Amino acid sequence: MPVSAPRRSVELPGSPTTWPPVHEGGRRPRRTLPPFLRLGPGEREVVWLYLLTRVGIWATAGAVTWLFPSDGEARRPASLLAPWQQWDWWHYLHIAQEGYFPDQAGPWTAGWDNREAFLPGFPLTLRAVHTVVPDWAAAGALISFLSGGVAVLALARIARHHLADLETGRRAVAFLLLSPCAVFLAAGYTEALFLALALPAWLAAQRQNWPAAAVLACLACSVRITGLFLAAALALHFVLTARGRTAWRAAPWLFLPALAPALYSWYLHSWTGDWMAWKHSQERGWYRDFHAPWEAWANTWEAGFHHTHPTGYALMWQAELLAMVVGVVLLVLLVLGRRWPEALYMGLTLWALGTSYWYTSVPRSTLLWWPLWIGLASWSLKRPRIQTAYLYVVAPLSTAIAITFLTGRWAG
Repeated sequence: MPVSAPRRSVELPGSPTTWPPVHEGGRRPRRTLPPFLRLGPGEREVVWLYLLTRVGIWATAGAVTWLFPSDGEARRPASLLAPWQQWDWWHYLHIAQEGYFPDQAGPWTAGWDNREAFLPGFPLTLRAVHTVVPDWAAAGALISFLSGGVAVLALARIARHHLADLETGRRAVAFLLLSPCAVFLAAGYTEALFLALALPAWLAAQRQNWPAAAVLACLACSVRITGLFLAAALALHFVLTARGRTAWRAAPWLFLPALAPALYSWYLHSWTGDWMAWKHSQERGWYRDFHAPWEAWANTWEAGFHHTHPTGYALMWQAELLAMVVGVVLLVLLVLGRRWPEALYMGLTLWALGTSYWYTSVPRSTLLWWPLWIGLASWSLKRPRIQTAYLYVVAPLSTAIAITFLTGRWAG
């Protein structure tokens, strides 16, 4: 019986080791993931929580197709993706399919949809994913699913970095995923993608990795204008933490996030001749021209409580007011806690949301307020009833708003 030749090791030039490497006993080492893909202590539970809530929200969407069909006499439910194609989704879809100015149409065209109000980051991502996922709605859902997973892991790591507590990270993620407007993290909207860029950017800044923070913030600026507020917070954090000449050499990176909105403004100007085309489209389509904060509050209060609008819209304006109060309280707490970068982020966000004709999408914006979720998690550790109250009161509201959105009604 032939005897196989012994396995020979190859000596690499200039290296004292052999290839392929072996452990004692002749076994090869196990391959390990890159550091940013490895799940740390407690993060498997975060992923499990995320997957469970995705099952829940998609089960809700499935129930909507059966219980609330667009045709009351339908004998077959609509596609599972149909409930997700609502409101702003159509703007993102049309931009991804046709671009911003199809067939020379634009603000000068009657009935124009003001699509230039939506930044290009999400539509470009949607178009890229569509090259491998033929269905547009499925491509949008996939983007939000993967982005949401990245976002919750980053949120858990930020909480652990701040408080050195695994449970705080898990609770922060739970509070986010069960929040009233959590349905938008699963929809083909920008919230999940923005968080998947903004939260790792913030985490990189906490670890003094300024090139990574700047690149991620620049990408976030291409998704939502809120990215500029993130960039301002990063710059303030740099100023407060940089020590010595070596640290200040990274300062030029802080200008990178402005590149995305600058390029988009240049692009719009090349088509419209208007450097402020983005802002003007916001004003035409969504009444986001400047008003003093007290005027915006008064107009929203009237819409919510003076019976001038249908009850569904009025209730959502009441939610806008409540969300603004929550944001102001959070801002005050951040200032009292001397958390200046987060306070700057919140202050700029509230100013942008609170100086239009009336409030629009403030509840949805709470998804982007990561200090809120970390703060609630920390508070619930000291007062356990906070978590119980949140689960029993807020989680049902989340389901109600999800059904509102999935049935095509206005949900902020």
